[in-house]
Amino acid sequence: MSFGLVSIAVKAYAATEDRKVQFHQVHSTDGGKIRYKRYCELDEEEVPYAEIAKGYTLHNGETVILEPSDFENLPLPSTQEIDVLEFVPHEQIDPIRYARAYYLEPDKSAKPYVLLRDVLAHSDVVAVVKVAMRQREQLATIRSFQDVLVLNTMRWPDEIRSPSFASLREDVSLSDRERDMASSLVDSMTSETFDDSQYTDEYRNAVEALIEAKATGETVEAATPEREGADVIDLTEALRASMKRADDGAKRSSTASKKSTSSSPKKKAAGRGRGSATKKAKKTTSPKSKKAS
Repeated sequence: MSFGLVSIAVKAYAATEDRKVQFHQVHSTDGGKIRYKRYCELDEEEVPYAEIAKGYTLHNGETVILEPSDFENLPLPSTQEIDVLEFVPHEQIDPIRYARAYYLEPDKSAKPYVLLRDVLAHSDVVAVVKVAMRQREQLATIRSFQDVLVLNTMRWPDEIRSPSFASLREDVSLSDRERDMASSLVDSMTSETFDDSQYTDEYRNAVEALIEAKATGETVEAATPEREGADVIDLTEALRASMKRADDGAKRSSTASKKSTSSSPKKKAAGRGRGSATKKAKKTTSPKSKKAS
């Protein structure tokens, strides 16, 4: 990776992983796994993997065959190098452009790596780069994340579909009351920070529980949908009901917080006399400090 005349040797690692429950196809009568054969429609026989190449069909129906060596010899300047093209404010790039994320690890000297990481960490810009990965050239950004650099590959502009919905081309009339109520609802549901530890993948948990129940021969009970008011047509009434539910939820949270506070033991008043002071000192004496992890 290079910016200006500064070169940084790096290795790239996938930053994310898919944690969904993985299934494979089986024969429903006996559980045997389903296998697919690589079959050539011209020779009418199975083809070994070593004889499989990539093919591109032209408009006239002719097929152009490309071997792995053809891709290796492509004259791309970014095949072995991540070239920083420019630095731009991060808000200039819409998140819809991002595809995959990779952690970058310094391969040799860490000093230029740390220099770029710290500069990006203390600025509002990201580095725009060009890189060839998975047999295609892509734009990407490099930014600071925790104590590492992260490369986010981007989709080209012609890969972003244009949203065009007939229903949005119709004239839609919104009253001031509806706008005010919607704004109030958003305000009531707004948090200062994003804490995703309060959310869980309920579907994945349910699938895992289903698999465990089936494996142990237990009876699986169907879940009851909890969503209400999905068919409400009156937007004003829907907003009013939503605000009431949000207010009720806030009150329950506040009540629970107060109960938690009141149930905690109250501090005892400072004792009088030498005896009380001695007991207090013994109680608050801290243990020896532990080694820093």
